[in-house]
Amino acid sequence: MIGVERFKALLLQQRRTLLDIAATDEKGAQTVELDQTRVGRLSRMDALQQQAMSQEAMRRRHSALQSIDSALARIESGDYGYCMDCGEEIVNGRLEIDPAVPLCVKCAGKLES
Repeated sequence: MIGVERFKALLLQQRRTLLDIAATDEKGAQTVELDQTRVGRLSRMDALQQQAMSQEAMRRRHSALQSIDSALARIESGDYGYCMDCGEEIVNGRLEIDPAVPLCVKCAGKLES
């Protein structure tokens, strides 16, 4: 495993980016006003759809942040870069694509099938 510090820097950058996006995107997930006298039916439907999309984006960001925090914890414990299932080393190319990935290609493939 080479470049653990490089992967740590990538993870920290991804974390900062997600937190910045979350800070600017909270308004879209707020409760939609259902007062028909102020907002038309189609506008409300659009607003509800936007709200649902914002909530899903928030859920995905939260999941990504959890993965990043888990990877950072593995770096601190010395377990980073090793598959959490079989213990084999995860190839650097896979970590380059997603530095938070916890499984090697073989074990990840087993989960998908």
